[in-house]
Amino acid sequence: MELLSQRSKVKANLNYLGEGTEFAIIYLKNILLTLLSLGLYYPWAKVEILKYHYQSTELDQARFSFHATGKEVFKGFIKIYIVVILLYGFLFYAIQTQNQVLMIAAISIFYLFLILVVPFAIHGAVRYRSSRSSWKGIHFKYLGDRTEFFWLYMKGALLTIFTLGIYGAWFHVEIRKYIFSHLRFGNLSFNFKGTGSDLFVINLKFIILFYLTLGIYSFWYYRNLVRFYVDNTSITQNGKEVKFKTNMEAGDVFELLFINGLLIVFTLGLATPWVTVRTLNFFFRFLEIEGDLDTNRIQQASYDDFDDAVGDDLMDFFDFDLL
Repeated sequence: MELLSQRSKVKANLNYLGEGTEFAIIYLKNILLTLLSLGLYYPWAKVEILKYHYQSTELDQARFSFHATGKEVFKGFIKIYIVVILLYGFLFYAIQTQNQVLMIAAISIFYLFLILVVPFAIHGAVRYRSSRSSWKGIHFKYLGDRTEFFWLYMKGALLTIFTLGIYGAWFHVEIRKYIFSHLRFGNLSFNFKGTGSDLFVINLKFIILFYLTLGIYSFWYYRNLVRFYVDNTSITQNGKEVKFKTNMEAGDVFELLFINGLLIVFTLGLATPWVTVRTLNFFFRFLEIEGDLDTNRIQQASYDDFDDAVGDDLMDFFDFDLL
């Protein structure tokens, strides 16, 4: 019993075990197949890359899994591009007619679509990707409400526009808080406690000090951003809060970005997969879990399944990153 008690007090560890050469083979193969298929292979390429990163990440010596399929993503991929092609077709037709009313209507519909679809894309992507992520058979789940998230997003977007971008920090934090507060990992829940004012100060200092230091402050800015996101993230297990923490310093960031830059420049971009793995290894090297997270007591919770990848594909279309 004493031995079991001691084990339960050992801190849980998150590690990334990917290897550059191993990932490079997958990465370059997928680029080649995507080019040869004129882009049609992209959904399968995307899934294979995500599966590699998930399977290279471990919590207490057990690897994560990603259960999406290329077929699922391809269905969402096709739905999106059919809509986009139709919108572009209508726009080009309106331009060809030289009818000003039709042109204004086509442009308005096109941009309205781009604005309104973003919150649905984010919501759908988080819900789909979390439902396809697991550890030891225990799945993640996103329980947010689509309508509720839509209005939260639109309010934040409008306030950001009307304040000429000043509200952007608060907007970003509110979205992150909503997503994390509705995210589950089995019987664990997530939380994000960062504030818009803290993020605003971080960004403001960067704007002021970037030029005064000829860009050197960028390394402190990157460190501050990572600390803001990581240190304000926590997990609740049986009513007990477990926090994340990172201890990276500006010097560590300089080493990472300087060497990554050299690798990209001197290989003309061929080192991209090695840089990706190197960056993930760097992030996880400084990531710590503070508190007693008992991984043996993480249990599967029952939720309705979800298998539509449209939102995830929309995120790619707008080049957004969930991380």
